[in-house]
Amino acid sequence: MSIVYNSTIKAARMTVVLDAINSGYLNIYDASSVFLAAVPLASTAGTVSGGVLTLNAAGMTEASADASGTAASATVTTTKNGGTVLLSGLTVSSTSGDIVLSSTTIVAGSPVTFTAASITSG
Repeated sequence: MSIVYNSTIKAARMTVVLDAINSGYLNIYDASSVFLAAVPLASTAGTVSGGVLTLNAAGMTEASADASGTAASATVTTTKNGGTVLLSGLTVSSTSGDIVLSSTTIVAGSPVTFTAASITSG
């Protein structure tokens, strides 16, 4: 049986996560873990409501992707494609998931646009 937290504890947990990822990088990878692109997160990377952390990612654009591929997963780290991994195992798609992109097809040198990004506490 999985543990169930009340909403106050969920919000507190996600606030700790938010504090940790402020000024970090949202890195996008393909299914083979090839780094495709990264977006620097703001010093206040998002907001917490209940057990959901919503990143200020809507409309954020990485001006120039580093590599071509199909986005499949994401991490949040302290530096672009490196440093300390703060979050991993984030899902990426063009319709739903933790990270929503305008398109999961990424072309090196082209912009990558985020339409939404949220993480829900367990």
